[in-house]
Amino acid sequence: MSKLVISDLHASVNGRMILNGVDLEVRTGELHVLMGPNGSGKSTLSNVIMGNPKFRVESGGILLDDLNVLAMKPDERARAGLFLAFQEPVEISGVNVFNFLRTAASKVSKEPVNFSELKKRTTEYFKEVNLSENFINRYLNEGFSGGEKKRFELLQLMLLKPKIAVLDEIDSGLDMDTLKTVGELVRNSLKATGLLVITHYERIMDYIKPDFIHIISDGKIVKTGGIEILKAVKEKGYEQYRV
Repeated sequence: MSKLVISDLHASVNGRMILNGVDLEVRTGELHVLMGPNGSGKSTLSNVIMGNPKFRVESGGILLDDLNVLAMKPDERARAGLFLAFQEPVEISGVNVFNFLRTAASKVSKEPVNFSELKKRTTEYFKEVNLSENFINRYLNEGFSGGEKKRFELLQLMLLKPKIAVLDEIDSGLDMDTLKTVGELVRNSLKATGLLVITHYERIMDYIKPDFIHIISDGKIVKTGGIEILKAVKEKGYEQYRV
């Protein structure tokens, strides 16, 4: 079992402190949800975990098992078993979807990637995420709808099988049918991965059934619990949790 341990993490952007002592632990097979008001530090945390150079770590630590994540470059973090599903996946014209997946798989695999086996698995995953096989020959995210982009992010998660994955607003902009599909795919990914789902919305909870819900306010996790936290948020909002 792997685990990601974030300890007293402080981080800033352009000289302004955003994270003010985040403590969090995510293990393989656990599904954590991170919620909070706009500007509370949710997306900053995901960017710091993956090593976005725009964000400066002032103090604290991040460990993936016995590895010092903060000493690693973003590609090294990915190879070590970290994964980020982007809030707004980018479109890259000219980059074939299958070639992208083959490159990603070869980078994180410790063994040579068999072309035929990879294509077979990829075809199966397209069916699982309810995307046409024709997507395999399209350019990366080009012309994809919002829901298609989110499902393709989950396809990458299924293919790469990271130790820990951060899903940043994987539910944003989805209709109810797509939300149900995405939620079920997220929950099914827990067999090999620990998940941290960042969201603004309560509606996805019915499908992902989180083990833990965390409230972040002013750059610090101020409340951790179960599904009962949602009721409190609905009744009194996030103001009750402000530092």
